[in-house]
Order: sequence, then C-alpha cells, then structure tokens
Amino acid sequence: MKKYLILPLIAAAFVSCATQELYLNVTQPAPVTIAPEIKTVGIIDRSTPTDQTKSLDNLDKLLSLEGANLDSIGTLEAINGVTRELTDNDRFNDVKLLSGLKFRTSGLGGMPAPLTWEQVEGICTENGTQALFALEIYDTDTRVNYSTEPTKIKTPLGAIPALLHKASMETLVKTGWRLYSPSDRAILDEYIVAESIVFGGQGINPVAAVADMVNRKEAVKEVSRKAGHIYALRLIPYRLRVTRDYFVKGTDNFKIAKRRAQLGKWVDAAELWKKETTNPKMKVAGRAHYNMAIISEINGDLDAATSWAQKAYSDYGNKQGLRYVRILENRRYNEDVLKYQEQR
Repeated sequence: MKKYLILPLIAAAFVSCATQELYLNVTQPAPVTIAPEIKTVGIIDRSTPTDQTKSLDNLDKLLSLEGANLDSIGTLEAINGVTRELTDNDRFNDVKLLSGLKFRTSGLGGMPAPLTWEQVEGICTENGTQALFALEIYDTDTRVNYSTEPTKIKTPLGAIPALLHKASMETLVKTGWRLYSPSDRAILDEYIVAESIVFGGQGINPVAAVADMVNRKEAVKEVSRKAGHIYALRLIPYRLRVTRDYFVKGTDNFKIAKRRAQLGKWVDAAELWKKETTNPKMKVAGRAHYNMAIISEINGDLDAATSWAQKAYSDYGNKQGLRYVRILENRRYNEDVLKYQEQR
C-alpha cells in the first residue's frame, strides 16, 4: 500500500469555516511517456548551422559580443548534461552518444524541420538504438548595457574626478530538443529550455568594464549542462504538493477528529468520521463520507476514496464530493500512466 507524506497543517485560508486544509505530496507521471520496450537510445547534435545560416549567426555573434567558441563549448555541455542524466537513471539499459554523426540545420532561433523518418530509421538501425534524442537548437544571445557614474581616482597628485564605467551583460542560453520514436514514427517530445545568466563589471573605460566580467565561459558551460539535465528530467516522474479540504464541523465528533488530525492521528480521526457516516442528518453524513474519501486517499486507496466521494455527492448531496470525484479520477488516470511508465 502506498503511503503519502502528510505535511503539518497550518492556519491557512479556509474554503469555508466548516473545512480546513491539509497538504500531501503525490507522484505525477513523467511529462514524456516512452514505450517500456525502448531500452537503448541515441543522442545526436544537429544544432550546427548551415553555411547560409552560419553567416547570419556569425553576424549575430559579432553584434552581441559572443565568444567565438561559446556555442560549440556550450553545445557539448548540453549534450553531456542529457547523457549523464539519462545514464544515471535506470530507465534505459544503454545511452549512446552518436558524436560521429554530423548534421546542419537551417533554423536560426527556432526549431528546424524534423528529421525525416527515413533518416531516423537509418540512424537507429545503424547504431542499434530504438529511439533518438536530438539537440535541435543551441544558441547563446548576449546583450550588454553600459552606464557611468562620477568617481574619483587616486593619483600621486591626489584624487582627480573621473567617470566609472559599469557594464552589465545578460546571456540567454536556449536549447531545443526532440525525441524521435521510429517504431511508430512519432515525435514523442519537442521542448525548448531557456536559461539566462547576468554578469557585471566596472572600470575606468568601457573596455575595462567588460574585461572585469570574469568566468563567463564557465557560467555558460554550467547553465548548458543544467539545460540538458532539465530536459532529461522530463522522462522522470516527479512529486507535486497538493491541497485537500476536509470537514471539521457538524458534530462533536468532527471537532474531536479535527484535533486528532492536527496531531497527525489520522487513523483515530477516521474512526470518528466513520461513525458519523450513519448520522440521520444528511448534511452530517455527507461530510463524513467526504472525509472518509480524504483518509482513503491519504492511505493510497484511490478506489475506496472515489467510492466514498461518489456517495457523498450522489446519496447526500455534498457538492464538494462531486469536485473531489473528478480530482480522484484524474489521479487514478495518472496512476495508470505511472504504472505504464514504470514497466521494466
């Protein structure tokens, strides 16, 4: 039976004076679903611009003060970030970096046209892979702003007035990825990751101010690795903090159960809620059924939770029960997706 972490209750905004909030963590399926039988994947870089695009790209680099090798260095780090994360994750048996393949793309700033399925199938067949990760875009875009302010420079003859030049440089690192599945000729994912870095420097002239910005290349490398890491995480389920409301008023048993719940004694609180499910007052019984749905979800029994919530609405007219049924049905669907993703 799955257990979910129940975080301490806090005095939060109430849905109404009759309810109180609790927080719990639920596991969400990975944003990208890959067929369980796919065990070997390849990674390629097709972000190198074509000759025509390259001339435009070089002009952009000149105007934006980008380093001559910054994109090539960053591209390698982004690929390494994806490779490392996919290798560390036990989802795949083998992750192959296909560095010997050379591609050119005509896309500048945007996603290029996808590879043809003949190309994808040929690459996968030749390299023994079942799916293909492709870095489709890698681009760094830099903007520099200058400002000045009065200062004084110490000299042997004393302090003399001067202007202090300040430079701020923002570099946007953008990577775009696709995941190709040749068996069903489907692009399973298409995603862009953008991260920015801001640097500052100052000096007695603009050149000195820019020169004062150190470690820019290392920062771009680190952010590029992070971009690869972030993308690879799209294949991994994640934890999400959600809120639920439960009823704390109706009878003395609800008041006592509230205090038990605040102490983390959810089983003891549920004993009192279950007693109230047979209360002759429909409103009270409906609230009790709803709370039994809550405790069932806490215990990981989504089928029981759905059944309690349905009865709260259908038999006792509790409107929150209907909303909760829809939440639980979505959770049950996500659980099915998770089970599919976790097949090995």
